[in-house]
Amino acid sequence: MSRKRHKPGQSPEDHDIWARVVESVTPLTNASLSKAAHLRGTAQERPHSEKPEAPAPKRMAAKKLSSFRLGSRAQTPPPRHDLAPNITDALHAAPPRVDGHTHGRLKRGKLRPEARIDLHGMTLAQAHPVLVRFLMSAYSDGKRLVLVITGKGKDRDEGGVIPVRRGILRHQVPHWAQTPPLSQVVLQITPAHYRHGGDGAYYVYLRKAR
Repeated sequence: MSRKRHKPGQSPEDHDIWARVVESVTPLTNASLSKAAHLRGTAQERPHSEKPEAPAPKRMAAKKLSSFRLGSRAQTPPPRHDLAPNITDALHAAPPRVDGHTHGRLKRGKLRPEARIDLHGMTLAQAHPVLVRFLMSAYSDGKRLVLVITGKGKDRDEGGVIPVRRGILRHQVPHWAQTPPLSQVVLQITPAHYRHGGDGAYYVYLRKAR
């Protein structure tokens, strides 16, 4: 047998080591080659990680503006400032303190007031002592039904920064009638019938004098 020639610069020991390495290697099959090619292609096709795009902001629907001409009035009036609930509704909702027959005649305007006083145009400071004297005097005289005129009040609230109550006397008189000293002589206060002033006046039904 002819002796194998070694490559220049390779010793017999190097040749023996290389031969053992070659014998330990398992040759690749066609299936292994196909799998490796598939994995390599998948890695190339995979896109680079990118940050998710932020959702586009929703567009606000533009409000349709109506045409406006110089000198014309605003279509929507400014909001009103309601400092207190409607006093007329509150008094109508209050339970009657007089008998049903008398209460029904009061609501229909069938009872004639025995005396009346007009507080319209007075300030609170002026009206309070006048009202107290009037009701105390009517009670002492044995009167039962009197009429207190307050007026409906001027519409002064124009939607400004500082709200102003409409009809100050109209709101204050029921409060005075239900607190001392008038609460000792007043049995019930209710809005007058339209023939006696409507929302601008009150029926004051007095207790029986002792």
